[in-house]
Amino acid sequence: MKKLLCVLALSSLAASAAAQILIGQTAGFTGAVAAGVKETTDGAKMYFDAVNARGGINGQSIELVSMDDKFDPKLAAENAKKLITEKNVVALFLVRGTPHTQAIAPLLAEYRVPLVAPSTGAMVLHKPVNPYIFNVRATYQREAERAIRHLSLIGIERIAVLHVDDSFGVDAVVGAAAGFTAVGKQPAAVEKFDRAKPDFSAIVPKLVKLNTQAVLFIASGAVVAEGTKALRDAGSPAQIVTLSNNSSSGFITLMGDNARGVIVTQVFPYERSIASPLVKEATELAKAKGLDAVSPAMMEGFAGAKVLVEGLRRGGGTPTRDKLLAALNNLHKYDIGGMEVSFSTSDHTGLDFADLSIIGSDGKFRR
Repeated sequence: MKKLLCVLALSSLAASAAAQILIGQTAGFTGAVAAGVKETTDGAKMYFDAVNARGGINGQSIELVSMDDKFDPKLAAENAKKLITEKNVVALFLVRGTPHTQAIAPLLAEYRVPLVAPSTGAMVLHKPVNPYIFNVRATYQREAERAIRHLSLIGIERIAVLHVDDSFGVDAVVGAAAGFTAVGKQPAAVEKFDRAKPDFSAIVPKLVKLNTQAVLFIASGAVVAEGTKALRDAGSPAQIVTLSNNSSSGFITLMGDNARGVIVTQVFPYERSIASPLVKEATELAKAKGLDAVSPAMMEGFAGAKVLVEGLRRGGGTPTRDKLLAALNNLHKYDIGGMEVSFSTSDHTGLDFADLSIIGSDGKFRR
């Protein structure tokens, strides 16, 4: 009898240790944003692996269940529903794209599922507060405004804005407009293009004719690379500036010979500055995995994972959707490594850090 009880106890312990906390992710692992998605996901997994190696959350390991939505909002919503209803994930995490996150939002409310660290800085996800969305990065509007202010500060007068015609592009343009107002200037041009089939054949000649000095390019990786090539082929030397959705090593690869000198806004501290405790921690874990360095995109995933894990820990016991929601809403001044994240029922912004970087001749971001 004692032997049987011992076996049962050991079996119970093994089951507990093997139990998993499922976290769902839908993002464009193929398509225009694949490079950035891979890096943000790698950064998150790096932290999850470290937590699991230390025993997980109350003996339960974290498993990230990722689905490819090919950067299609409709497929993102379909994936999210499967993750919620079939996989029964505790939370969604690192969803990529503004229209994609908007497509998922009704499901969050219907099933009371938190979405942590969506990989987008759309203002619509910050104000009004969505009770199920917890942001861990600054808004695109703040980034775009910062970029325009910087260009004006260094003496550039003829600044054009080129943006994808979707909710992401329209949102970021609002920030750019605020930047122009702040410096008392008007854009040389504001041009938009179709998200599914970008065509720069009519736009590029117009920007060249205007002798545009700088272009704030609001779009995703492959599209920015395509548009920049079109500008260069037409003889335009305009300074290219883009937002943090393109802050990945993969984006630099996509840009090829046109990468050097491109300005990219950033929403986390310099990824090679170990003066930042957050960066130091990520760098040490990366080296332990045999990686040479971390990218800005990896830092976004890493930071988001830290916030999600802390919410799971504070929920106590076996994590549930409701426990995680309650824990995150009571997360005040949580230090993720030199940066404090706070949420409340009236504020789900988390962080508001914005900076600028430039791609150097060595193919790396510099600040």
